[in-house]
Amino acid sequence: MDPDREPTQDPTLASGRLEAWLAANVAGFRGPVRLAKFAGGQSNPTYKVSAASGDYVLRRKPLGLTLPKAHAVDREYRVLSALSGAGIPLPKVHALCRDDGVIGSMFYVMDMVEGRTFWDPRLPELSRTERGAVFASMNQVIADIHSIDPAAVGLGDFGRSENYLQRQITLWTKQYRAAETVPNPAVERLIQWLPDNVPAEHPARIVHGDYRLDNVLIHPTEPRVVAVLDWELATIGNPIADFAYHALTWRFAPELFRGLAGEDLASLGIPGERQYLDTYLARTGLAPPRDWEFYLILSMFRIVGLMQGIAKRALDGTATNENATAIGAKAVPISQLAWSMVAQREA
Repeated sequence: MDPDREPTQDPTLASGRLEAWLAANVAGFRGPVRLAKFAGGQSNPTYKVSAASGDYVLRRKPLGLTLPKAHAVDREYRVLSALSGAGIPLPKVHALCRDDGVIGSMFYVMDMVEGRTFWDPRLPELSRTERGAVFASMNQVIADIHSIDPAAVGLGDFGRSENYLQRQITLWTKQYRAAETVPNPAVERLIQWLPDNVPAEHPARIVHGDYRLDNVLIHPTEPRVVAVLDWELATIGNPIADFAYHALTWRFAPELFRGLAGEDLASLGIPGERQYLDTYLARTGLAPPRDWEFYLILSMFRIVGLMQGIAKRALDGTATNENATAIGAKAVPISQLAWSMVAQREA
């Protein structure tokens, strides 16, 4: 699935219960089973399942207490199933297990897709032409996702279509409060400012919720997306908000959070933020956002909520990544960056 996330052997799940469940629920499955945990990721632990019948991927909800509406592997499974025939590059899903008695938490199993994961959006491993092609492919894929009628693929009830932006503010405020660990004045200011500055909504579409370079797989040898992963935050919502979250890459410096800010994009062969947005709008036919900066600020606020959850899990000892403490600490500088954007608007 991803040679850049080297899996490490993990015998803890290799129980008779899991193998029996796989045999009963995955067509054509034949054991024995060997499991290896993929490195990287902060949310739902993901494993390579090697068996006589081939390789699969198992994605589970983490053990222990989790934030409300977080780690929703059942929703992830549903959206992957619904989009299987919609022309979006996705792994095939096989079955969902809601029985915690099998491995301790809910999980689902999907096919393993061969591909590359890139963490650095500057793509130093690729040529200038290849970089441009990767970004063009990512742009096309998210535009294709946002062009799907949710009702046409059985996802009309996958989320509420009205007041998405306001509900996002409310949700991520609650998520932040549930995981709060240290005082953060910038977040407090954002919590006050955001509800008073919500722009008009765009037509509701399926939104991925966490679409970024390291959540897609790139073909093993070609510069194109072969699978979109990590759909746990998917819902029905404002496509511009979803795209703005993706576009934060252009606002973050590399040292802050895998970004492009301050880089010579022309020499890298990577489009600028405005060009990338205009291409997306042309592909979807969506109206240009009246307040693009608001969407970016809201997207930073969402990341702050996500990272604060990571920080809390690190303190509680339930984080799934050894770098969780350092990553969770980025909630503070990102919230400060978001508030600085507000301050510049109002100066």
